[in-house]
Amino acid sequence: MFGSLALAIGLGTPAMAGPWVQAHPRQAQVLARTHHQIARINHERREGDLTPAEARALKGSTRAIAQQTRAYAQANGGYITRGEQRQLNRQLNVQSRAIGR
Repeated sequence: MFGSLALAIGLGTPAMAGPWVQAHPRQAQVLARTHHQIARINHERREGDLTPAEARALKGSTRAIAQQTRAYAQANGGYITRGEQRQLNRQLNVQSRAIGR
């Protein structure tokens, strides 16, 4: 009985780590910013300030930043470092200026 309880607890631990990874403050900040920028791109496209090609390119590079954030977190045991956060935010700054021309 105790062996199966220990097995069940052991199997539950990795699944419980998933929500924590997304809730890590530095990673959450960068990912929230990427989602916000995608929304801005969509808005600017609807307003006619961006062409479809520009919107596609900006969305693609924004998604690449989000993917890089996830890759950093995976490599670092579930979080991104301050230096990685600064680098990702600098990339998002460049994109932000391109969206709001």
